[in-house]
This record gives sequence, C-alpha cells and structure tokens, in this order.
Amino acid sequence: MNEISRRAMALALAGAAVSCNRSRKKVIGVIPQGRSHMFWQTIHAGANKAGRETGMEILWNAPLTETDYNGQLEIVDSMINRHVDAIALSPIDKKAMVNAVERAVKQGIPVIIFDTGVDTDVFTARVATDNYGAGEMAAVRMSQILGGKGKVIMVACQPGATSSIAREAGFEDAIRKSPGIEIVDKRFGWSDFAKSLQVAENMLTAHPEANGVFASNETGSVGASQAVKARQRKLTLVGFDFSPTLLEDLKNGVFDSLVIQDPFRMGYETVMLAVEKLQGKTPKKMNALPPRLITKDNLNNPDIQAQLNPDLKKYLD
Repeated sequence: MNEISRRAMALALAGAAVSCNRSRKKVIGVIPQGRSHMFWQTIHAGANKAGRETGMEILWNAPLTETDYNGQLEIVDSMINRHVDAIALSPIDKKAMVNAVERAVKQGIPVIIFDTGVDTDVFTARVATDNYGAGEMAAVRMSQILGGKGKVIMVACQPGATSSIAREAGFEDAIRKSPGIEIVDKRFGWSDFAKSLQVAENMLTAHPEANGVFASNETGSVGASQAVKARQRKLTLVGFDFSPTLLEDLKNGVFDSLVIQDPFRMGYETVMLAVEKLQGKTPKKMNALPPRLITKDNLNNPDIQAQLNPDLKKYLD
C-alpha cells in the first residue's frame, strides 16, 4: 500500500469514527432513592418521556430501599465509571452523596439533583417540589379542620432527607401560628411501611388525646392510615404523596386530604435540564414545582385526575 492509499484509509477511518461518535445516543443516568414506590415509578415514566422526545438514552437504576445510601453510592460510582454523559440523582442523604456528586462533576459529568438536596453547590441544577410550602399547606388545612384547636402527632420520614425535612419544618412553623394546636409527638417511619405503621400506633397509644395526624411522605401516610383505621375514634389525617391505596383511603374518608407532588413532571423536567446542559446551554439552577392539596371534593377535577394518572404503561414498557 502506497503513502496516498495509507492516508486515504486513515482519513476514511477517522471520518467513520467521527460519524459513529455523532450518531451515538447520549446517556443520562437517572438514580432515584428507591424503585418500589409509585412516586419513583412515575418519575421514571416522566424521565423516559423526555428521553424519547430528545433522543437520549435513559439509564435507570436505584437501590432496593430508600435507606440504602451505600447501594446508591455504588450505583453513582458505576455511572461515573461508565462515563455516562449526565447524571440525575435524588440523594438519599444530603451529606453521604456529596463526594459522589463532586467526583462526577470533576470528571466532566454534569449532575442534576431532583426531589431532595445535597450539601454541595457544584451540581448543574435542581428540580424539587416546594416542600416547605407543601408543609405549610398541610398545616393550614389541619388548622382549618380542627378549628384551630387540637393535639397533633407527626409521622416523619427520615433524617438526612432534605425534601421531607423541609415539609416537616414547613408544617411545624405554620402550625405554631395556631396557638391552640400542639404537636405532641414526632417520630421517624424511615421510609418503611411497617415501621411507619408501628410508630403511628405507638404515638396514638401514647397520646389518646391526639385528634390530628400529619405524615410527610408516602410510606408514612400509608402507615398512619392503617393505624387510624384500626381505631374507633375520630382523627383528622392529612397525608403526603399519592398511590392507589392512599387515593382509595381519601375517597373513603380516612384522609381529610393529601398534599401531592407532580412526579411525572419532575422526572420530565430533570432530564430536560440535563439535555439543556449537554446542548451547551446554562439551565436555571433552582427549579421549584408547586404542591397541591386534594380532597374528596376536588379529586375528580380533570386537571387533578390528569396529574394523578399519567400514562405510566406508555412510558415504562
């Protein structure tokens, strides 16, 4: 082979390599806190919708439980080692995930934080519900139903989860504006159905005078509702998030109301922010999604039904 032939072949191979690189789908690794709850499944569907619209590959992986931060760290590390183009992460613990987020960014991988927060500001953008406002919303509703007088227990989520910490703080701060209402107990359900039921039962037993219950996440709400249903006295229950079980309990009057998020939109917006960054744009750093209060009376409103029932099958198959 002469020199001209060698150069022609080299140029052809280089062109093929460039063409291949351009046609390769960019990969966005999406890592929620868990995989089993409806909230995370709905975020997955929203992320997939954005991926399909933009031609991105969504690489979804999650730890088995929402307390397994070591498992989540391993998943983040594997995404970094794979050299994905961007990472979307919902940190289980705001401190435990700092090093992983900073390592990704140092290796040129932009990180989008969703739902919860992390104790570093090197991430590209964050998408989350206005959780403090959501807690305030729950407190205002509780005060209205109790007529400004009563004793309330709280089924909290878990330490280190910034989203639920903000909800709980919003609830506590707002309820103080009703001096006739007292929070008499608050315990963690640790994002576990059985533990949430146990702590709710223990608090209701310890405080037979309590007439209100607030739960700050899906598992806490399910546990609280099971505890309330086992008792014969009237209790005002305000929960957080939604699932078929929680919506059925709302219809049946177990819950007075639920404060809900829009997880489908959260998953969609998270991926779209990653796409903006990969296109060389500068996404908005902090992106808050509004919560909303649903009751038995407004449950069948078309806009609420659309938020509660996105086509998961279409985007998860």
